[in-house]
Amino acid sequence: MGGWLQTAMNAASSMSPWELAAVAFAITYLLLAVRENVWCWFFAFVSTAIYTVLFWDVSLLMDSALNVYYMAMAVFGWYQWTHAASGGNDESHTLAIRSLSKRQHGLIVISILLCSCVSGFLLSKYSNAAWPYVDSFTTWASVIATYLVATKYLQNWLYWIVIDAVSVPLYIERGLGLTALLFAVYIVIAVIGYRSWRKHYLGQQVAS
Repeated sequence: MGGWLQTAMNAASSMSPWELAAVAFAITYLLLAVRENVWCWFFAFVSTAIYTVLFWDVSLLMDSALNVYYMAMAVFGWYQWTHAASGGNDESHTLAIRSLSKRQHGLIVISILLCSCVSGFLLSKYSNAAWPYVDSFTTWASVIATYLVATKYLQNWLYWIVIDAVSVPLYIERGLGLTALLFAVYIVIAVIGYRSWRKHYLGQQVAS
């Protein structure tokens, strides 16, 4: 464990100002998302715009493309949280938290694995992408999890815990030390987010 931390800290010491900015905005996004604050989507947009360039520069092609999707989802998430359930009300809690069924979970997992195998094979054969299958898995899982956040499904946090745990060693190997540390922090925040949203979700069930 000590060696892992030392490697991450050494990589983080050589971080760029842009990576630092992306991390700061990303943490702010996640903390606001835990609180169901609609302003999280503004910080998400800025952070992912920066990461689009950073990941391209280190040959994580799927992650770079993913962040273009994130930017679009930031706009979609803002709309969903402020308009979809309230007709334009600007309150933070305009969209109720929902829960996935077992069948929906199964379809999501199967879809992620199939897409990851296909894109991983194509990337390994036709590109210089690093860790093509792992990169593909985190990408497709993140596509789904981001949509679940934007539409306020409780279990988005459980998907993020898995995604973040897989992403940490990937980013360390690519020299993005601070981003690796960020994703380690994400795991903790995702657990807190799940507990917070679950409490609110159960409150909604009682109220209804």
